[in-house]
Amino acid sequence: MQTKYTYKQIWLIAYPILISLLMEQMIGMTDTAFLGRVGEVELGASAIAGVFYMVIFMVAFGFSIGAQILIARRNGERQYKEIGDLFYQGIYFQVGMAAVMFLLSYCFSPIILKRIVASEHIYEAATSYLHWRVFGAFFSFSAVMFRAFFLGTTQTKTLTLNSIVMVLSNVVFNYILIFGKFGFPALGIAGAAIGSSLAELVSLLFFILYTRSRIDCRKYGLDRIPKFRLDVLKRMLNVSFWTMIQNFFSLSTWFLFFLYVEHLGERSLAVTNIVRNVSGILFMVLMAFASTCGSLVSNLIGAGHSDCVAGTIRQHVRIAYVFVLPLALLFALFPKLILGIYTDIPDLQDAAVHSLWVMCSTYLFLVPANVYFQAVSGTGNTRTALGMELATLVIYTAYITYIILILQLDVAICWTSEMVYSSFILIFCWLYIKRGNWQGRKI
Repeated sequence: MQTKYTYKQIWLIAYPILISLLMEQMIGMTDTAFLGRVGEVELGASAIAGVFYMVIFMVAFGFSIGAQILIARRNGERQYKEIGDLFYQGIYFQVGMAAVMFLLSYCFSPIILKRIVASEHIYEAATSYLHWRVFGAFFSFSAVMFRAFFLGTTQTKTLTLNSIVMVLSNVVFNYILIFGKFGFPALGIAGAAIGSSLAELVSLLFFILYTRSRIDCRKYGLDRIPKFRLDVLKRMLNVSFWTMIQNFFSLSTWFLFFLYVEHLGERSLAVTNIVRNVSGILFMVLMAFASTCGSLVSNLIGAGHSDCVAGTIRQHVRIAYVFVLPLALLFALFPKLILGIYTDIPDLQDAAVHSLWVMCSTYLFLVPANVYFQAVSGTGNTRTALGMELATLVIYTAYITYIILILQLDVAICWTSEMVYSSFILIFCWLYIKRGNWQGRKI
């Protein structure tokens, strides 16, 4: 097995990403944990509204993935000065897109939710959440460009520091605004949205101050702010556009999953939100290694070591399994322990156990699927990655429509949809890495 990296080197790059992603996941955990003590309606509504916002955010995140691939390639080629141009053009684009997404969501999200949410209580709580949550787009859209810079240049420890600051801010803001502490009114689910948006502002300010004080801005071309360059943005969009579309459709089908489950009842939706948050812990661990794999694949190709890509992917699958599977087994063996973090309602805990077991088992498939998918994106052929994703999502959507809307099976069975998704994406990505023409691709 040819590879340029040892497991120790992979770990040293991945663990700051792991810490940062787990810290970011704690934002969702604290929202759910606090709202789980407000009521089942608020818990379920935060799932619908939260995933709705994530659909918007993941368009920006998709752009940043493309930017990260380009930054990593220039880093591998030692063309450091070009990184600054990529970064600033990305910031310009993200700020403009944040304004557009804010206006669209502010005007149309209440109309959309009214048509697709069955429960009036869920609808009212969800619109209350989204009314305040979309303000965070102005901060989070720019912050992901900093994330792309630090990931692409493998300076990942910064992400850990940022995430700790963001989580602590979110916990403080949520505690004060949800429950009405220190003289503030108790805002409930609206307080959770305001708290999360303020935490994203704190995160962006941290990135700006840290970059100015601790990063060699001259080396990376960050010491001067360039004018808008359409040619650079076009080159970025040539890679990023496909990841933007891929992320939008991927999260849209995830949103569809929650809408379908909402039609099974408020209890089923509350269960799904809890299990989603538990799954998020495992998924963040997985994505730390998958993201590292994508970045290292791009660096390897840029440095002329395409022959080491396949071995590097297999390394990441193994190390991801080592961390994810024991954690999944722990959750499966002690379900009440983990579920108790999110809700103190005994009936709700009991109802979520079977779904939790099914969700944990899906990571046997999700681990290799996500590592291979990020590797395909790392080759720069994001259009092929989009094609694979769309083909898989068609199968996934047909499956959830049949088992949830038509058969109306138990919510635990609904979680087998993750096995269907990951199995097909793994097959497509493995075949591409094995037989596709990606070694000499220029981006």
